[in-house]
Amino acid sequence: MIKIFKRFSLTILFFSLLSCAYEPIFSEKNYNFKTGKVILEGDKDINRIIKNRFDLIKNNVGKDEKIYDILINSKKNKIIAAKDSKGDPSKFELVIETRYQVNRNQEILLNSKIIKNNIYNNVSDKFKLEQNEKIIIDNLSEKVSEEIIASIINLNDN
Repeated sequence: MIKIFKRFSLTILFFSLLSCAYEPIFSEKNYNFKTGKVILEGDKDINRIIKNRFDLIKNNVGKDEKIYDILINSKKNKIIAAKDSKGDPSKFELVIETRYQVNRNQEILLNSKIIKNNIYNNVSDKFKLEQNEKIIIDNLSEKVSEEIIASIINLNDN
């Protein structure tokens, strides 16, 4: 009886995973804009993730296509958010600040700033703490890149 239940469960799981219609967010969509020069300054880890997100966008080919030049300046700050009774850090706050400017034909269309933060617990294992920070930076950077792309889409709609 248990074998039949396991087989049935695995079969249902297998078919549910196959029927999943997973698509990356920006890979299949075509936008009516193209990125020209993308100038990245500041933190290289944040900029790498933002640049990768821009590379995923497929561009439409057409006469109405608009080309935007983007200047991005990013920085991260790690702040002690809380200390324990001994004075050792118990919580950290990671703040990512990104300033960006969108230009078209040497005209500034948008000049904005995005601030994302995350508070996390300190871990005694420094390797694990570093890995956690890397994951947090990746997630926050992806959110920043999505907001930048959304703002460009909104510019393009106007």
